[in-house]
Amino acid sequence: MDTFIQIAQIIFILSILVVLHEFGHFIPAKIFKVKVEKFYLFMDAGFSLFKKKIKDTEWGIGWLPIGGYVKLAGMIDESMDTEQLKQEPQPWEFRSKPAWQRLIIMLGGITVNIILAWFLYTAVYSTYGQKYIATDKFQENGLSFGDVGKSAGFQNGDKIVSVDGEFQEKYNRMIIDILLGTEVVVNRNGENKTILLTDENKRDILKKEGRNFIGPRIKNIIVDSINPKSGAQKMGLKIGDRIVGINGKSTPYFDVLSDELKSHKNDSITLSIIRNNEKLTLATKTDKEGKIGFGYSKQAEKEFNTYEIVNKMSFIDAIPKAVEESYTQFVYNIKQFKLLLKPKTEAYKQVKSPIGITRQLPTEWDWEFIWKFTAMFSIGLAFMNLLPIPGLDGGHALFTIAEMITGRTLSEKAMGYVQTGGMIFLLSLMALTFGKDIYEIIIDNFFKKV
Repeated sequence: MDTFIQIAQIIFILSILVVLHEFGHFIPAKIFKVKVEKFYLFMDAGFSLFKKKIKDTEWGIGWLPIGGYVKLAGMIDESMDTEQLKQEPQPWEFRSKPAWQRLIIMLGGITVNIILAWFLYTAVYSTYGQKYIATDKFQENGLSFGDVGKSAGFQNGDKIVSVDGEFQEKYNRMIIDILLGTEVVVNRNGENKTILLTDENKRDILKKEGRNFIGPRIKNIIVDSINPKSGAQKMGLKIGDRIVGINGKSTPYFDVLSDELKSHKNDSITLSIIRNNEKLTLATKTDKEGKIGFGYSKQAEKEFNTYEIVNKMSFIDAIPKAVEESYTQFVYNIKQFKLLLKPKTEAYKQVKSPIGITRQLPTEWDWEFIWKFTAMFSIGLAFMNLLPIPGLDGGHALFTIAEMITGRTLSEKAMGYVQTGGMIFLLSLMALTFGKDIYEIIIDNFFKKV
């Protein structure tokens, strides 16, 4: 059932984005009297799930959920149909229209994606409010870092002062800033320290820990589970015990306790605990990984949600905030693209197909999340289509702009070659991302269970 809900969400989101994006091409095409031969949600490679001819346009749904398209008469597009171009240009064809009209048609989908994001963010902010976790509150006790974060130069207890010279008040966004930034200033025991993140640091963070390389500093370590036949069970540790020290050293935070245990692998230790308001000392031995076999209550982590800021606003007040958020998301897309172009970060390995994205969606239907995710995705789609790659809107727009400047156009034969090359590149990229995500599903659901 959980998987079904995830699939339903991604189909719903993609359907909205694709249909509205393609209407962004369809509407100006009709205004400029260009014949629209097909309007498809998803790709109909080989066959379609549904199709119906209404006047001059065939409306349909393809079986491959990787986008959609409108087929304009007299244009080489995703369908790679060049037969029409062998005939004399007709007044209703795309190629017969002035360059400025063709440019508007090409940029129509991107324009709709941006407007959609503005509208959705406005609706979300005026309905649910603008929500974020306050950085200052979240890192009041400092932050906790995984092994990869520590190898990059961070230490448990550090507080983020700035990333590339700017303080990020939204904690969930600050994590992204760190991954996309270079210079991180932290406050460590009252003194500011500068950490320079290398491409190799980012590679290790993305590959091994992702956003989990940084987290809240957990206080009050309350035992909520004990592994059978473990050192914790043998020493007499009980559910509800609060661990306060190891070998006489105070452990006010879970990261301090974890580090201490790791420094005593295969070693005898004593734990100081509080049970029923009484302090006790228990003895046991750690395993080869420095663990004794207990789980701790996640209630402390849940309490960090109380640091959420909710800015409720009217529809009118939400409009400029929505525009600001859309611009911010576009800037993040640029930064992420730059990161992808740095081979040493291996960020390209983190690119997800619709299959990979689906696996990361919540398992419960949440309208607030869906509309925010759709708005964010819409900006991402706008950015992607602006890239000057043949086969994308940006590629068509680039050639049209070049024509407007130089007064020259590529021959239809040359345009066909360029379009074919672009489509081969895009389809190869899709095949790689789909293949990677399918491989991960196989590994996660079969090999890791045997």
